[in-house]
Amino acid sequence: MNFKSDNPPASRFDSVDALRGMAIVWMSAYHLFFDLNHFGYLKQNFYLDPFWTWQRTAIVSLFLFAAGLGQAIAVHQGQSWPRFWRRWGQVAACALLVTAGSYWMYPQSFIYFGVLHGMAIMLLVVRLTAGWGGWLWVLGGAAIAMQFIASYAHSAWAGAEFLNGNSFNWLGLISRKPVTEDYVPLIPWLGVMWWGMAAGTWTLRQRPHWFRHAPGSDRGPAIRGLAWLGRWSLSYYMLHQPVLIGLLMAVGALA
Repeated sequence: MNFKSDNPPASRFDSVDALRGMAIVWMSAYHLFFDLNHFGYLKQNFYLDPFWTWQRTAIVSLFLFAAGLGQAIAVHQGQSWPRFWRRWGQVAACALLVTAGSYWMYPQSFIYFGVLHGMAIMLLVVRLTAGWGGWLWVLGGAAIAMQFIASYAHSAWAGAEFLNGNSFNWLGLISRKPVTEDYVPLIPWLGVMWWGMAAGTWTLRQRPHWFRHAPGSDRGPAIRGLAWLGRWSLSYYMLHQPVLIGLLMAVGALA
């Protein structure tokens, strides 16, 4: 989820914004069904049913890959560290708000390391390694592989149990998922953002025409709408669940 960047409008790449917008639409549909389930209108297992768990994996992957693309663009355009820190601070502050809001709704399974928490750390790591070129592909693959290595380590060594505790499970080197409504640890998700960074860096050097400037210049209304939505993804992310939940509560009160 490379939330709305601070590049001037004329320098934006609407194809990346539209990709982010697609993830937002998919996420919104997923959360609508999740909320319907929460209020008893549906009976689905969002934690074990592959139909829902694989969708969540795909949505988070799309967001984080787009975030890596966005960081590649920011570095390519010479984004300064002060500008980076301003945007990073917004993501970190929103992560704290998500924790507070989720604790109010789900005190037994509140979000303490969800997508925004993970993204705050991943954005920093990816920015610091932005100049590592082709090694980013290797690092991304290694981060994803670590998930499977950790699973084997747990089965072979009982001492790895400490990695399941709250003090360390944000790393992702776990044998069981913690009880929380959203969990996006560094492993394997940092690998997805690294791959986005690597793909964006390669594209800007070798195929820059794949990224188009001038949002909406020659696109249809659907693509223009997705690109607009993608440019405001952080604001949308923070507002969409309160709006959906409020609407469903209003429907329940009127029923």
